[in-house]
Amino acid sequence: MALFSAGHSFGMPAGAMRVIGKANPPIGHYEFCKTYVSECAATYKDAGPMALTEDRWQALLDINYTVNSSITPMTDQEIYGVEERWAYPRTVGDCEDFVLLKRKMLMTKGFDPSDLLITVVLQPNGEGHAVLTVRTDRGDFVLDNMRNKVMLWSDTEYTYLKRQATDDPARWVKLQDGRTIAVGSVGR
Repeated sequence: MALFSAGHSFGMPAGAMRVIGKANPPIGHYEFCKTYVSECAATYKDAGPMALTEDRWQALLDINYTVNSSITPMTDQEIYGVEERWAYPRTVGDCEDFVLLKRKMLMTKGFDPSDLLITVVLQPNGEGHAVLTVRTDRGDFVLDNMRNKVMLWSDTEYTYLKRQATDDPARWVKLQDGRTIAVGSVGR
């Protein structure tokens, strides 16, 4: 498989998202952190993007599929009668609930929390959505409840707005989605 050819890239991987500043956390995440204090404590350091091995790739695929196929998508309004509530799903949940469960399951498999970042995106229809970004030495991959395929962030149709900081799960950073800038540039 080409994804696993020998060699490492140093510095920022070509497929990495670009952080351009600080951002406010989503209100749902802020409330989640008040309930699950240990989930949002900065108890780790950013060791840089993880080395993506075949075993880790398989774990990403397995957990993405398992969560997607075992949780029924429902809105917070349908589940709790409120506009926004982030929680670990048991049988039903909305997009950020899928993300929380995938993140937790990957951490139990030994993935570093600094590489598992809750990310807020805009869908092509303008609606907000949450995905899990996994930082690797092969680029930033996205685990999404709307598809079982794990993709590089730059191969998705989303506009990337913000995500958790790599060194503090309660802090958020703004992202620059530079793909739209490059699309229209044609030389003569």
